[in-house]
Amino acid sequence: MSMLPPEVHLALSQLLQGLSSSDNVIRTQAEEGLSSDWVTTRPEILLMGLVEQFQESTDQGTRTFAAVLFRRMAIKTRKIPGNETPQELFLTLQSGQRNAIRGKLLQCLASEPLPHVRNKIGDAVAEIARQYYDEGEQWPELLGALFQASQSEDASQRENAFRIFATTPGIIEKNQEDAVQTAFGKGFLDNSIDVKIAAIEAFASFFRSITKKSQKKYYGAVTNILNILPPLQSSGDSENLTKGLVALIELAEIAPIMFRPFFHGLVQFSVSVMQDKDLTDTARQNALELMATFADYSPVMCKKDESYASDMVTQCLNLMTDIGEDDEDAAIWNASEDLDVEESDLNHVAGEQCMDRLANKLGGPTLLPPTFNWLPRMLQSTSWKDRHAALMAISAISEGCRDSMEGELDQVLSLVVPALRDAHPRVRWAGCNALGQMSTDFSGTMQSKYHQIVLTNIIPVLESTEPRVQAHAAAALVNFCEEAEKAVLEPYLDDLLGRLLLLLRNDKRFVMEQALSTIATIADSAETAFGKYYDTLMPLLFIVLRGEQGKEFRLLRAKAMECATLIAVAVGKEKMGQDAFTLLQILGQIQQNIQDADDPQAQYLLHCWGRMCRVLGSDFVPYLPSVMPPLMELASVKADIQLLEDEEQISNLQDEEGWELVPIKGKVIGIKTSILEEKHMAIELIVVYAQHLEAAFEPYVADIMDKVSLPGLAFFFHDPVRVASARSVPVLLNSYKKAHGERSPTMAKLWDLTMEKVLEVLTPELAIDTLGEMYQCFYESVEVLGKDCLTPSHMATFIQNAKEVLEDYQARVRKRNEERQDVEDGEEESEDLLFAIEDDQNLLSDMNKAFHTIFKNHGASFLASWARLIPFYDALVTNPDATQRQWAICIYDDVLEFCGEQSWSYQTHIKQPLMDGMRDEIPANRQAACYGIGQLADKGGPNWADFLAESLPLLFAVCSIPTSREDDHVYATENACAAIAKILHRNASKVQNQQEIVTHWLNTLPVINDEEAAPHAYGFLVTLIDSQNPAVLASASKCFQQIVAALDAETLQGNNAILIAQSGKRLVQNSGIDAAAVLATFPIETQQTVQTYFA
Repeated sequence: MSMLPPEVHLALSQLLQGLSSSDNVIRTQAEEGLSSDWVTTRPEILLMGLVEQFQESTDQGTRTFAAVLFRRMAIKTRKIPGNETPQELFLTLQSGQRNAIRGKLLQCLASEPLPHVRNKIGDAVAEIARQYYDEGEQWPELLGALFQASQSEDASQRENAFRIFATTPGIIEKNQEDAVQTAFGKGFLDNSIDVKIAAIEAFASFFRSITKKSQKKYYGAVTNILNILPPLQSSGDSENLTKGLVALIELAEIAPIMFRPFFHGLVQFSVSVMQDKDLTDTARQNALELMATFADYSPVMCKKDESYASDMVTQCLNLMTDIGEDDEDAAIWNASEDLDVEESDLNHVAGEQCMDRLANKLGGPTLLPPTFNWLPRMLQSTSWKDRHAALMAISAISEGCRDSMEGELDQVLSLVVPALRDAHPRVRWAGCNALGQMSTDFSGTMQSKYHQIVLTNIIPVLESTEPRVQAHAAAALVNFCEEAEKAVLEPYLDDLLGRLLLLLRNDKRFVMEQALSTIATIADSAETAFGKYYDTLMPLLFIVLRGEQGKEFRLLRAKAMECATLIAVAVGKEKMGQDAFTLLQILGQIQQNIQDADDPQAQYLLHCWGRMCRVLGSDFVPYLPSVMPPLMELASVKADIQLLEDEEQISNLQDEEGWELVPIKGKVIGIKTSILEEKHMAIELIVVYAQHLEAAFEPYVADIMDKVSLPGLAFFFHDPVRVASARSVPVLLNSYKKAHGERSPTMAKLWDLTMEKVLEVLTPELAIDTLGEMYQCFYESVEVLGKDCLTPSHMATFIQNAKEVLEDYQARVRKRNEERQDVEDGEEESEDLLFAIEDDQNLLSDMNKAFHTIFKNHGASFLASWARLIPFYDALVTNPDATQRQWAICIYDDVLEFCGEQSWSYQTHIKQPLMDGMRDEIPANRQAACYGIGQLADKGGPNWADFLAESLPLLFAVCSIPTSREDDHVYATENACAAIAKILHRNASKVQNQQEIVTHWLNTLPVINDEEAAPHAYGFLVTLIDSQNPAVLASASKCFQQIVAALDAETLQGNNAILIAQSGKRLVQNSGIDAAAVLATFPIETQQTVQTYFA
C-alpha cells in the first residue's frame, strides 16, 4: 500500500521518463527539476516515492531505474541547519521517515520477482546499510532479513543476500558468529554455482573486515571453498572460475597461512588451470596471480613447498612463449610505430611480471636453479618464441636475483650476447632489453667490468635493418651509459656517437627521438669529454629545433631540446659561448608558439630552462620574466576532483589515462593525477632556480610562498606535491635571506608567515613518510634563519604538535604489538608492516633532527617547552625497541651539548639512560651514550663530576669488548675513547688515580673512523705529550703509531692535523724513539702520506 498520494507518483513517473529521455533538452530540464523540486525541498518524498516506484510499478525498466536513482540520490550530500558538516541525503531525514523507507526496502527486496531488478534493489539496501554502519547506528531488521534470504528456496534470493553481505560486511555483528558460519557454510555447499560464488565473494569481504584474532575462527571454511573450484575447471566455466580465483586472491592477501594445510594441492590445481588452454586467458592468468600472491605475502611457505618454484617458473616461461601469434616473421610487429601498445592483459606480459615478483620475493637461491634449468635449452631452441622468452626472463629476474647473479655475470652474458646476432628481430630486441635491464640492475659492475663485452656487441645493433631493433638498442645504451663513468665511456665515444648520428637521419621519427635521448644521456655521463663532439652535434640540434613545425614533429623537437640542454650542462658555459644565448632564444620562440594543452614540448621546456639556469647561473636572470609565468601557472594549479555518482561516469574515467579513482563512503572520487604530477614537477623546478640563483631569485619568492609552497604543504590530494612544497620552503627562505639579511623586517614578516604554516602541518596524519618530510622542512627552515629565530609561541606549538605525533606513534606501536600476538608460528610479517615500521623510524629520525636544530640554535631557552615531553623519553629509553632507545638518548645528548650546566636540572632523567646506553647490546646506542658522556665532560660543569668519574669503568668496557674494532662497533669504541679523554682533560676533579687511567686510556687509541671524535682524543694526547706525561713517554713508540694511523686515515684535518704532527715530532725528540723504524711498519702509501706532515 502506497504511503504517498497518486499525484506524487504521477509527478515522479514523469520525472523518471524525463531523466531517461534521449532528448538532451528534456533530460536537462528533468535533472534541474530533480534538484530544485525534490532533492532540495522534499527529499523524504523523493526517496519514499522512488522506493514505491520500484515496489509497485509493473514496468521492470521503471523499477530498475528507480532503484538505481534511489541509490544515487541517497548518497548525495546536503547541509542542514545547525550542522556545518554536509550529510548524505538519507541520513538528513527524520528517524521515522528513515525507518519507513528502510522497511519498504526490505519488502521490495523480498518480493521483487526478477533477479536483475532485485540486484539493483540489493545495491540500494547495501548503500543504506553502509550509511547506518558508518554512523554507528543499527538496522536490526536487515541482518535477519538477509539470513532469511540466504536460506530461501529461490537461488537468486540466496545469491542476492550474499551480494549485499559482500558490499557491506560491517553489518554482521560480533555476536552473530555461529549464524555467520552456518550461513556461509550452506552457501559454499549450495546446489547453485552462482550462490556458491556469491558466498565466496561475501566471505572474502567479511573476512577482511574482522580482526586478525577473529579470522582464525573461520580458517575451517577453506576446505569447502577450495572444493568449489575443480568442477568449474572441469566444466570449462571460465567466468565463475575467475570470480572464485579473485576471491581466493583476496583471502591469500589477508591470511595466506590459513591455506598452509592445503597449499601443495592448491599449487597443483593452479598449475593445471594455467596449463588448460580450453579456459580463457583471464582465468589462467588469475590462477597465476593467485600463486604470485602467495609469493608476495608468504614467501617462506612457497619456498618450503617441494614443487612451487619449479612449477611456477615452468608455467611463467610457458606463458611467455605465447607471443607473436600470426606474425611469425615479425613483419606486423616491425611495421608498427606505436611502441606503447597496451599489452598488460596478454599472457606473455603476465608471465614476465610474475617472474619479476617471484625473483623479488623468493630470491636467487630459490628461483635461479629452476630458471636456469630451462634457459640454456630455450636459447638453443629453433623456436624464436622460446629464445625470446628466455631473454625476457633474464630481464625479469635480474633485479630480484641481483646478489646471486652478480658473481655469475660472465655466464649470463655468454647466454645473452649471442642473441644480439640472432636471425629473428624480436630475439635481438629481447637481447637488447636484457642487456639494458642488466645494466640497471647490476649498475657499477656491468659498466666497470663488462663495458667492452656490452658496448662492442650492442653498438653494431644500431645498424640493424629493423627500426624497432635500432631504437631498442639505443634505449639499452641509455641504461648502460647513465650509470657509466666518464673514463669508461671515453674510448667508445667516436664509434657510439658516429652510429647515433646516422640514426638522426633515419626516416622513422621514433628512431630519431630515441637517438636524441641516448645522445643526451651520453653527454650527461661523459661530461667534459663530450666537448670534442660539441661542434658537430649542436648545429644539427639547432637544425632540428628550427625545422619542421608540424604536430607530428613536436616530440622530436622536445627530445632535441632535452639533448641540447644536457649537452650544455656537460660542456659548460665557456664552451658554448654565444650558442647558449642562441639556444635560449630558440627555447623562447618554441614556448611562444605552444598553444595545445597536450603539446609535449611544454613539459620538456620547463626542464630545459632549469638546465640552462644551472649552466648560466646569474646570466640566466634576464630570462626569468619569460620562464616564470608558465611555471607559476603550472605550480599554482588547483586539484581537479570529481564526484562520480553513476557507473557510466566511473567507467569513462577508468578508461581515461591520468585519473585516480578513490572509493569513499559509498562514493567514488576522481582525482586528475596527471595535472598534479605536472604541479609537482613545476615546484621541483622552482627549487632548482632558487638554489642556483639565490638572492637573484628574491623577486619571485614572496609570491611563490603565498600561492604555491605554503598552500602546497597542506595539499592533501597528492603527497608528492606536499613533499616538493616542503623541500622548496627552506631554499626559498635562503634566497630571501641572501637578498634581505636574516634580521631585516622584510625577512621577519616572511618568516612569521612561513613558520605559522609549517607548524600547522607538524600534526598527526596517515601519511607517515610525508609527515617526516614536514619535520625536515621545519628543521631545515630553522637552520636557514639560525639563532633565536623561534619565539616562545613557536616552541610551545611545536611541542604540542610533537606530543600529539608521539602519542599517535605510540598508538600505532601498541596496535602492531597486539597484532603480532595474534600471528601464528610460521606466519611472516607483511611487507606493508615492514614499510610502516620503516616509515615510523624515519619519522622519529626527522623529529630528532628537529629537536637537535632547535637546541642548537636556541640552547637552554628551549628547555622549559621541551620538558613537557620528558614522560615520552622516560618511556622510550627503556623500550625493547633499540631505535626508540637510541632516539631518546640522542635527545638527551642534545640537552647536554647545547644547554651546558642547566642540564643538571634533568639529571634524574638522564643519568640512568646513559649508564644503560653504554651497556646496550646495540652499537649505535652505545655510541650515543658515549657521545653524551663526552658532552657532559665538555660542557656539563662541576655538578656532573661525580657521575663522570663513575662512568669511566663503563667507557673502558665499551672499548674492550672483543668486537670493538669491527665496522659495526668501532664508532661506539672511538666515542668512548674521546669521552674518556674529555673527562680527563676537562672535568676530572672527582677522578681517582688519574695517571693510572691515562695509561689505560692510551690503549683505547687510535681513532681512525670518527672525524668528530678524533680531534678531542688527539687534542688530549697533545696535552699529555706537551706535559711529558710519564705514561706517554713509557709507550712513546705506540703513541707515535697512533698518531701516524690518524694522519693516514685523515680523521684529523687542517690545524688539528698540523698540531698533532708537531706534537709527534716533540714526542720523538723527547723520548728518543726511532721514528723511521716505526714508520717502516706501515705500508709505503701511508709512509708517503704521513711524511708530508713530518717534513
